[in-house]
Amino acid sequence: MFSRTKANGLNGLTLLKIRNLTTTSRCLLAPPSPTAGAASQQSFQIKLKTSVLPPDPNFLSSTIMKDNLEKKESTFEKAYKATEARHDWTKEELREIYHTPLMELIHRAQIFHRRFQNPSEVQICNLLSIKTGGCSEDCKYCAQSSRYDTDVNAEKMLSIEQVLEAAKEAKANGATRFCMGAAWREMKGRKSALKRIAQMVSEVDKMGLETCVTLGMVNLEQAKQLKEAGLTAYNHNIDTSREHYPKVISTRTYDDRLETIRHVQESGISACTGGILGLGETEEDHISFLYTLSTMEKHPESLPINRLVPIKGTPMSADLEKSGKKLQFESILRTIATARLAMPDSIIRLAAGRYTMKETEQFLCFMAGCNAIFSGKKMLTTMCNGWEEDQQMLAKWGLKPMKAFTKHQSKSFLHQHAEI
Repeated sequence: MFSRTKANGLNGLTLLKIRNLTTTSRCLLAPPSPTAGAASQQSFQIKLKTSVLPPDPNFLSSTIMKDNLEKKESTFEKAYKATEARHDWTKEELREIYHTPLMELIHRAQIFHRRFQNPSEVQICNLLSIKTGGCSEDCKYCAQSSRYDTDVNAEKMLSIEQVLEAAKEAKANGATRFCMGAAWREMKGRKSALKRIAQMVSEVDKMGLETCVTLGMVNLEQAKQLKEAGLTAYNHNIDTSREHYPKVISTRTYDDRLETIRHVQESGISACTGGILGLGETEEDHISFLYTLSTMEKHPESLPINRLVPIKGTPMSADLEKSGKKLQFESILRTIATARLAMPDSIIRLAAGRYTMKETEQFLCFMAGCNAIFSGKKMLTTMCNGWEEDQQMLAKWGLKPMKAFTKHQSKSFLHQHAEI
């Protein structure tokens, strides 16, 4: 009975409706007793001729159709079946995806990932601090702020020669994107510095490497100057949700960050923007963070997910120690998998804090939709997984470096290779 029911598209509720109707019909059409009068016998004959026993096939069909229509397709199923990115997500939809049972969420995110990205490739990036420390901002997590007593001291900007030497080493070790970071609030009033950085970008570009810089806030004119130099991407993270942001930073607004991202995209540079998990936020903040990114007119080309490494001397480190609040690894996986389903064309980068993860945890992050990492000697102020270590790990997983400037492959190719 069960297999026949499944094959005919009948569910339990439909069968129950049919059984009830049939039973009721039989009760209503029970023949009168032999002692009943002629009128009763005639009434029974009329009822028998106009009754439907068993239910008419047309009735069954309409009942099944109505029953199926009542079963509304979930947001998760819709997201999984999508063939292109959308930008009109609601928090309610993202919340439903985020709270999908974890095994199912990761499984579907990986299959979905294969429809839009080459599953055998990973983008290997290297990050160099070209100007360390002395930042005027009050980001509570950052060791480079001049407001906090950390082991990071203000330094002068590196020379072009030093930067090119580091870029050569990165390329020799398989990196395809070279990122340069400077601890500044903004580029206003830094014309000479911007000119030198544009030269760095141009020279690194000639080496066949993609380039990315993070220099704080920039206006449209400054972004265009970097674009002319050959810059591939500009990193400017939103850090966290709009709601949680004021608890972390007060010297730059959330909208300031979004404005810089708009300037970058308007100039023709790819936007690299993501955030940091573990700032004392809630799961609802993770959903709101993803809402901001997924509803952008143009999704981030790359989306870095950082796991906070608390640094002694920063207010965030003291706050977390006092509260005892710790980020659950499950939340990292849910954020990555939801990001993959909501922003299928974006590269999702496992960024700072990766060195604190076991290899099995990193593996799960890749199963959830990651396809980029930072590798090398150091991040800006924290440790980084080494070249050799990453090379061995990726070889074990059967992954190869993504070639520079070839991220956007045709979807037809990816669909042909998807395991659906």
